[in-house]
Amino acid sequence: MASLAESIAKVGGNTFLSRIMGFVRDLVVARVFGADAGTDAFFVAFKIPNFMRRLFAEGAFSMAFVPVLNAYKTKHGTLELKGFVDDMAGSFGAVLLGVTFLGVLGAPVLILIFAPGFSGEVSKQAMATEMLRLTFPYLMFISLTAFAGGILNTYERFGVPAFTPVLLNIALILCALLLAPEMERPIFALAWGVFIAGVAQLAFQLPFLWRIGMLPRPRVNFQDAGVRRVIKLMVPALFGVSVTQIGLLLNTLLASFLVTGSITWLYYGDRLMEFPLGILGVALGTVILPKLSQKHAEQSPEAFSRTLDWALRWVLLLGVPAAMGLLVLAGPMMAALFHSGEFTGEDVNMAAQALMAYALGLVAFMGIKVLAPGFYARQDMKTPVRIAVIAMVVNVAFSLLLMFPLGHTGLALATTLSAVANAGLLLRGLLREGIYRPGGGWHALLVRGLGAGMVMGLVVWWGSGEMAPWLAMGTWERVLKLLIWILAGGVAYALSLLAFGVRIRHFSAP
Repeated sequence: MASLAESIAKVGGNTFLSRIMGFVRDLVVARVFGADAGTDAFFVAFKIPNFMRRLFAEGAFSMAFVPVLNAYKTKHGTLELKGFVDDMAGSFGAVLLGVTFLGVLGAPVLILIFAPGFSGEVSKQAMATEMLRLTFPYLMFISLTAFAGGILNTYERFGVPAFTPVLLNIALILCALLLAPEMERPIFALAWGVFIAGVAQLAFQLPFLWRIGMLPRPRVNFQDAGVRRVIKLMVPALFGVSVTQIGLLLNTLLASFLVTGSITWLYYGDRLMEFPLGILGVALGTVILPKLSQKHAEQSPEAFSRTLDWALRWVLLLGVPAAMGLLVLAGPMMAALFHSGEFTGEDVNMAAQALMAYALGLVAFMGIKVLAPGFYARQDMKTPVRIAVIAMVVNVAFSLLLMFPLGHTGLALATTLSAVANAGLLLRGLLREGIYRPGGGWHALLVRGLGAGMVMGLVVWWGSGEMAPWLAMGTWERVLKLLIWILAGGVAYALSLLAFGVRIRHFSAP
């Protein structure tokens, strides 16, 4: 399994590029459009298909499809495998086409459901409805892209699916800069960018499927045994894999009742939190799911456990400093990336509060990406569902409890508490069932990792100083100072790990 680290590096590298382009995208959007009713409307219109994409495509569908695909690849011939892929493509595509038609037709109802606070602002509700009709077809294209990506990942072509999200960022940047000035309502350029990106992302992956002989010839066949197995696994997986996304959507719904700008502040806080989550958490989850599925199909419980242990050690190694950095540098990051005439100092402070609340749960968010595949690879959907229900209750309860005294920050904190509950219960379930047996040295590793994170946090906190000077600086001065203290924090963390006796062998691939 030495290739496991190489696969992580490949996925993480492409994801890093995607996140960098995502920051450029957010910077452009913040500086061109600011934080107002138009951006609130767009982010709702984008969040609905994006939420469903994470829920159905990259969430439940991928977790159900990849283990079944691996089983076909391991136990059946090429002809049966290709037949399953063809039937799955046609059946999944037919469902997506129907859902897209209903989504476009029912856009006003969806806006009313997902952003009920807009009902008191007619123009904002109308804008969100119109933009949703443009963005909703993205769900169909990106879900088929996830289907293609699942096949490529199973064949260990991890780089192509990991690079694909870059195309969304490029489309939105170009539309914001080139199309928006030509439109009567500039914010609608972003909605068109989402639609264009969906088509481009799907088209990009098709040649790579052809190269491995897995380009589907879609046919609708819901009676295929593999298709029926995927559907059976998908239904409970909808809850088990998507608690975090449901929490974020709940934030949008409740934030629509708060002051204007709340949705946008939460969005930018979530975007910065997603940077390390995507580079490490998503990369780990993407790579280990097919590996875990393979080990389960081969009936190798020891190797299965070692793979989980390896992934969790990396969650600790990189999750702790990432969380500490986001917590301490939340304000400077928001100022450096987004502060402008449109995105004011008040916007910076409000978005930073959301980021700090999300940062507290970053390790838990990462842990979910690793722990959930431990169940799905074994085609066990019932346990994550029970855990998901508990986490959902935690999220709803704390959202209602915290949103009025803390505003949008309370909603972000509720999402964090839900993630902690979710990750903790997933870990307990794996341990209790004997699926995961931790390797040696975990207690010492945990203490040393947290200690090194505290040293790093103190160094960065001392160096970054108060917020007022950050807001007064020029853009490039802010960026340069931020990079210096991120680098200083990384050096402090690495030296602290070495001083505490942590070595790379503690994180070597199984």
